[in-house]
Amino acid sequence: MITTETKTKHIDQLRVEHQLWASAIELYTDELKIFQNWLEEIAVKNMSIEVRKQIEHFQNQFIIQKEQLDILNHETNIHEQWLAELAKENPSTIDRKTFADYKGMRDQMKTSIKFLLSLKTNLRNFYVNGCESLNQNQNLN
Repeated sequence: MITTETKTKHIDQLRVEHQLWASAIELYTDELKIFQNWLEEIAVKNMSIEVRKQIEHFQNQFIIQKEQLDILNHETNIHEQWLAELAKENPSTIDRKTFADYKGMRDQMKTSIKFLLSLKTNLRNFYVNGCESLNQNQNLN
């Protein structure tokens, strides 16, 4: 017999998770800004078509990831507001209730973080290689 039992969590567990996600989203949003600065630094110093294509690729990925982070942040805020409203409406019973675990949202967060870490590694490699080629070109002049 197959059962599909839905896991539940206490409101405090969900709120802590929301706070952790909000912090992670803020961190990754800030990192995307730093990454954009790296690209601008390379773009100013390197005019090759291949480098420009890579820069455009990364910029497109930044736009997509920023949008995903905004969506996750929005969904987290909506869920947090819903929990706060329930707590306000039911102050005497809220500590005894459990709520359905939102595995889908957690999976989205994990996927976004995994992709961002991969993007970060790829960008770091591009930045190091781009800077090395810039230095070599400058030494030739």
